[in-house]
Amino acid sequence: MRRYLRVLVLCLGCGFCSLLYALNQLSVSLEEEETGGGGKLKAAAASWPTVSGRVDGKGARSVGPKNHPGWSTRYNKDVSLSYWNPYWMLPSDVCGMNCFWEATFRYRLMKTQSSETMHLAVVACGERLEETVTMIKSAIIFSIQPLQFHIFAEDHLHRGFKNILNGWKFLQTFNYTIYPITFPTENAAEWKKLFKPCASQRLFLPLILKEVDSLLYVDTDILFLRPVDDIWSLLKKFNSTQIAAMAPEHEEPRIGWYNRFARHPYYGKTGINSGVMLMNMTRMRRKYFKNDMTTARLQWGEILMPLLKKYKLNITWGDQDLLNIMFFHNPESLFVFPCHWNYRPDHCIYGSNCREAEEEGIFILHGNRGVYHDDKQPVFRAIYEALRNCSFGDDKVHSLLYPLELELLKTVHTYCGKIHKIFTKQLTKSIRDSYNRPTKES
Repeated sequence: MRRYLRVLVLCLGCGFCSLLYALNQLSVSLEEEETGGGGKLKAAAASWPTVSGRVDGKGARSVGPKNHPGWSTRYNKDVSLSYWNPYWMLPSDVCGMNCFWEATFRYRLMKTQSSETMHLAVVACGERLEETVTMIKSAIIFSIQPLQFHIFAEDHLHRGFKNILNGWKFLQTFNYTIYPITFPTENAAEWKKLFKPCASQRLFLPLILKEVDSLLYVDTDILFLRPVDDIWSLLKKFNSTQIAAMAPEHEEPRIGWYNRFARHPYYGKTGINSGVMLMNMTRMRRKYFKNDMTTARLQWGEILMPLLKKYKLNITWGDQDLLNIMFFHNPESLFVFPCHWNYRPDHCIYGSNCREAEEEGIFILHGNRGVYHDDKQPVFRAIYEALRNCSFGDDKVHSLLYPLELELLKTVHTYCGKIHKIFTKQLTKSIRDSYNRPTKES
C-alpha cells in the first residue's frame, strides 16, 4: 500500500511540474504574440551582454561596418561585460530545472531592459571636450532609465573622454561607445568641412548605428535641465508617418533667419533647428523621401549627396539646411516639439518669445553662439558653469541650486536675466524629483 502511495505522490509531483512548465510556455507564447513574434532567436540575441565603454583599452576589440563599401573600416568600440548569466543563453526547452525560474522571467526581463535604455549621440571636434562632458553630466544627473552614449569624436579627444567617463563608472547608470569621425570615402573632405568641422556627421548616424532603433542627437552645447526620459517619451507621440522630432528655429518671424534670408526650401514658417533631434532611425532607414531632384523617391543614404551637390552654394548652416530641405518636401514625417525643448538665446535676447518656457520653464538649454564661454549672455554661462562644477555626490540644493539662483540675480540687466526664473523652474523640479526616488549610487 505504501508503495502505491509513493508512486501516487511521485506522479502528482511530476504532474505539478509539468503544469508549471506548460503555464510557463503559454506565457512565453503570449509574450511573443504581443511583441510581434521573434521567439527564441530574438530572446537569445537579446541576452548578449551590453556594449560598454567603461573599461580602458586593455582587452578592447575593434568592431564596426567593415563590410560596408565606401566607409572607413576604422571603427573602435570599448567592450566590457556588464553581467553574465550562463543559463540565459539557453532556450527554455533545453534549459533544465536549474534555470526553471530564469526561463519563466527571461523574456519579460530582457524586453524591459532593452526598452529602458535611452540612446544619445553627440559629435565632438576641436576644443569641445569640456563642453561635451558637461552635457553628458547633465544627462546623467537627473535621468531615470539607463543611458547609452554614442560619442563621435576626433582621435585626439578619445583619451580625454575615456579618462573622465571611466571615473564615473561607479554610477552604473550609463555605458558609452567612442567612434572616430566617419564619412563616406567619396566626398569625405567636403562633408567634414560643411558648416562646422564634423557637424554633418549627424546626417550619417542612421547608416552607421544600424542596430539602434531610436536615438536622441544633441549638439555639444546642450544642457539637460530635466531627465532625458522626458524627451525620450515623445517617441511614443509620433504618428505612423513621423520619423524625427525637432523644434522651430524661431518663434518670432520678425527675427527669423530662414524666412528672411534662406535661398533654399525650409520647413514651416521659420525653419527647424537640429541641435536637438529625436529620431526613430528604423523608420528613417526604411522611408523613401520625396525630393525636387528626381521623380523617384530616395532613401536616406541615397538622398544626402544629391542634396549637397544641388544646394551647396545656397546653404549657410550646413547639415541643418539639408534637413530643412528634406522636411520641406516631407512635412508629414516631422514631429515638431515646443521651444522649451531647445531653448536658445534667440528666445530671450530681444525679449521673451517662447511661451512654453514662460509657462513651464526650460527643459533643455542650448547655448549656441558660444554663450557659455563669453559674457554676452551671463545667464547661460552661469548655468553652464554651475553644472560643470557640480559633482554627482553633492547636495544639489545647497551646492547647485542655491548658488546658481544667487548668481542669476547678477544677470537681471540683460533681457534673458530678467526672466531668470524660467531657467531654474524645471531644474528645481528635477532636483526635487531626484530626492524622491532611490539614489543611483545605491
